[in-house]
Amino acid sequence: MGRSSVTHHVETANEQTPYCADLSTVSQIAEFLQLPDSWVYERTRRRGVARIPHFKLGKYLRFSKSEVLDWVQRQRRNSLAPR
Repeated sequence: MGRSSVTHHVETANEQTPYCADLSTVSQIAEFLQLPDSWVYERTRRRGVARIPHFKLGKYLRFSKSEVLDWVQRQRRNSLAPR
């Protein structure tokens, strides 16, 4: 398997997975939400609905911006719900 085969395989995987273009780092999500990085890190350690959606690639945290936006909308609805 030559180098071009590997490159083609990676390009094919990226074409089939538009999700890759949606990946963000902690700093990018913090900037998007206009909050400190520490707030984002803290939300990754919470349990339940207060936990910001994320996953790990090795030791690195990654976020889907669209999933985070959905999570923010759910948080907003929960905070506006009558108690």
